[in-house]
Amino acid sequence: MMTANNRARNQAFLCFLWMPLLFLTVALLGGLRINAEDHAFIFIAPPLVTLVLAVLLMLLFVRGRLVELHQLVASDHPPLRNVSHIWLLVTLFFASAQAFNSVLPERGLLHWLFSFFFLWTLWNNQFSSFDARRLLRSLAVLFGTAFVLKHMLLASLYSSDGGWLKRLAGVLLQGVSLGTLDAPAFAPATGYISFFTLALYVAGLFLLTFAWDSEKSDIDYRLEAGADRNQLASGEAILEGGGSRTGIGVDRQTALIPPPSDR
Repeated sequence: MMTANNRARNQAFLCFLWMPLLFLTVALLGGLRINAEDHAFIFIAPPLVTLVLAVLLMLLFVRGRLVELHQLVASDHPPLRNVSHIWLLVTLFFASAQAFNSVLPERGLLHWLFSFFFLWTLWNNQFSSFDARRLLRSLAVLFGTAFVLKHMLLASLYSSDGGWLKRLAGVLLQGVSLGTLDAPAFAPATGYISFFTLALYVAGLFLLTFAWDSEKSDIDYRLEAGADRNQLASGEAILEGGGSRTGIGVDRQTALIPPPSDR
């Protein structure tokens, strides 16, 4: 019983405090950039396409059973628990939008190429069959690929001092205007912030999986404990009923046997 109580407290602490706080941190850091000149903080609002991507990703969470709405929000739950779960879903939605904002180029042709890549991938996954753990692995690979492309390859292209990729692009695209590939240059600290943001986001998704698994195991444990108690009670009732009938039979037999005579 003490183990079940501790499991319930830890699960409530995780779902109602730590995960919303973690997703709020992701929502704050996802739009943070560091200016390359004066190292000032720049906050970029999520574009409209990131909200569309977040909606598609939330649908994937429901299809992959990473988020089970019938367990989060139900009529038999206390009102405070339903409100807390709804708040968790809201923070998850905005964290997802800001995670996409963190790995999307800010403007230009590459912004729309990355957006189309995300839209195509998420739309095709709507018709695929997968579980929660497979979905998490796919998202880790998806965000990792976008992070490498933007903050490692494209950062070299956009750097003011001229990286190797910028020189290579100048050789390959001689006579072609690079205006469509233009994007603001940020300090290298922006890449570290994006990496930390994506790591927190993926960690929050894994915690979400473990939270639902522990809740299911807790429910199964309670059901098994209730079934064991019912079986024990029915067994005791049968034993009590059989014992009373046996006692009556023994009394009747002892009543028919005459007592020994004293010699």
